[in-house]
Amino acid sequence: MVEVAHREVARALASLAEARLGARLLPSAVPPDVAEFRSGGGAGNAVGSLDVRRGAPGSTIDFMLQSSLHCKVPNGAIDITCLLIFLNASTDAPHFLMEFIQGSPTSIVVLLDLLPRKDLALHPEYIERYYENTQVDKQREKVEELPQARPYRSRSLFLRSTVSLTAILMSIDCGQGGEGTLEEIVRGQLATAARALLQIWLDSCADHTSEMEEGERENMIKRDQIVRSKSIEVDLTSNLPRMFGPDVADRVIAEIQKAFGVQEA
Repeated sequence: MVEVAHREVARALASLAEARLGARLLPSAVPPDVAEFRSGGGAGNAVGSLDVRRGAPGSTIDFMLQSSLHCKVPNGAIDITCLLIFLNASTDAPHFLMEFIQGSPTSIVVLLDLLPRKDLALHPEYIERYYENTQVDKQREKVEELPQARPYRSRSLFLRSTVSLTAILMSIDCGQGGEGTLEEIVRGQLATAARALLQIWLDSCADHTSEMEEGERENMIKRDQIVRSKSIEVDLTSNLPRMFGPDVADRVIAEIQKAFGVQEA
């Protein structure tokens, strides 16, 4: 797979998470034809990788998912790197979400968030605990200071409704000839922000268990399931078959559905 800077950043963050979580993560059980896959029976223009590590029994971790996609397109290539660490129903703490989407050598879309699991307007104490007390919004402010950064507005209203108000949803465009500048930003300010956000998540969310009434827990589980199902529908079922063909896409999506704990539609 073609190497890009944000993939190195994601690997470094995954290693940090694995070192901290330790035995709370089980070994990967992804089959070889999903761990590494490509379009066109091995000779296509798209390659990808997927790794899923489930949480050990008794831990707060549901799963950690790493994925990378590289697809050649007529005017260049698209590279997508994702790192998700989702918690289970023993806690209401936010999930960790990181995604980089590079559509050209000089531009990238960044999504970094502590993904909330409650309606924030109904739970101001949740905002205080996970977003205000952790000062997580400072990372968004630092990225926004970059002259090449602009707010990114996803076309998916559902996605925009699920992230927190502190989410880093930015488009970085360095303009013609800006390949070197983009790489510096990815390895510099973006890597710093992502690492800081992951550290906040590890310190404030990963070990937190929550006392919840049964109805409250059921509502959280239902919300999690809707977010997971919809994210597969929006991000994967509409795009992977076009990039990799239906057979490869079906195998990859099935593994992600298994990790997410959602049934095939």
